[in-house]
Amino acid sequence: MPLTPSLKETATPVAEPRLKKFAKLLGPGIIAVLSWLGAGDLITSSVAGASYGYAMMWVLAISLLLRFLIVNIIARFQLCNNQGMTILQGYAQLHPLFAWFMLGYALLMGHLINAYMIKGAGEALAMLLHIDQPLLCSVAVVIAVWLLVGRNIYAMIEGVMKVLLAIMTLAFLTLAIMSGPDVTGIIKGTIGFSIPPDEGVHGALLVAVSVIGAVAGSIANFVHPYVMREKGWTGPEHKRIQRNDLLFAVIVGIVINLAIWVVGVEILRPNGIQVNTLADLGKALEIFFGPLGWYIFFIGVFATLFASISGKTTAFPMLITDAFQHIQPKRRERYGKVFHNDPMHRWFMLFILVTPLIWSLPGMPDFVTLTLGVNALNIIGLPVISLGLLIMSNQKSLLSKEYRNNWFENIALTFATGLALWVAFQLGTELLA
Repeated sequence: MPLTPSLKETATPVAEPRLKKFAKLLGPGIIAVLSWLGAGDLITSSVAGASYGYAMMWVLAISLLLRFLIVNIIARFQLCNNQGMTILQGYAQLHPLFAWFMLGYALLMGHLINAYMIKGAGEALAMLLHIDQPLLCSVAVVIAVWLLVGRNIYAMIEGVMKVLLAIMTLAFLTLAIMSGPDVTGIIKGTIGFSIPPDEGVHGALLVAVSVIGAVAGSIANFVHPYVMREKGWTGPEHKRIQRNDLLFAVIVGIVINLAIWVVGVEILRPNGIQVNTLADLGKALEIFFGPLGWYIFFIGVFATLFASISGKTTAFPMLITDAFQHIQPKRRERYGKVFHNDPMHRWFMLFILVTPLIWSLPGMPDFVTLTLGVNALNIIGLPVISLGLLIMSNQKSLLSKEYRNNWFENIALTFATGLALWVAFQLGTELLA
């Protein structure tokens, strides 16, 4: 993906309209939305709504709050630590095992997250082309991403994808409003704090864990600080704009997730439609908007997944290369701070883009099951990530008082660690029962 111009490059002496200036400055947040929103949010929110109504809305609310807090603390540490450390270096200075953990975890989750994204993009493209060749379409997606990412033409492709994503989001938002959401039900579900009895194919606990994993626990949250570096946001002077940019991204995420959840509750659930395939979710738009709604959905899904695959294929290798260079410090000395200069960066990129194709082979888990399962696995890394962040973001030797955590952030990170451990224990108990 082409580097976004730095703030210095975007500055101009000519007065600009506020909206245009605002759009120029927002960048990492938009990319974060594309990276976060993939199939994880789309499937987990729709499955939760279609199967359990508003009963588990509290899970989404807590997850979105934790996402903002965790990503904001991660970004603030990278911008404001007095050693110029990346977030990975911050973790690694706590203990050498953190670098090894992040290397293995990022490789594994980069592979698995791209696995369901590529599988879903292949299925969406096959549906649009009306051919029964999802594997062939998945291969075409991988080839297209490999050829486009990092080249100038991708800027244009990414712009088109953003427009298509916006159209699908608008369609879901319109449908959610038209369906007349139960505001009282949403409020009760948000403060209910209960796990309902299992309904449908996917158990309530698995769905809840998947929502937490997809939103709060996703390793994709580590993408944000690396995209900030590409933007040119590298110091404390960028803290305010970074926070506002992230807040914008999270608000967009709230709107999209809530709209999809409402559609699941108000459209899919009353019609007895369980989300077992992409086509099931597409029926919601088709019911209200006819064939046009069907095309809007599948074009939007393909655009969302393609952009997300491209974003992860671009950003994940930076995190992986950073971890690898910390383990092999001579490589950092040799290739400098630009991760793309390290030949291993390209191999890491190839690994998380090509190896996931094995999950698109016949006989592998279906798209929805794979999506829920992978996002549930995110919960494994959340305790390590939140606990390490809790220690790191309170270090007096690295952060001055104004940049260290406040009491609320410390409580939230402690809660995130406890929640992840509790959920992992509950899920393990259920699987072993």
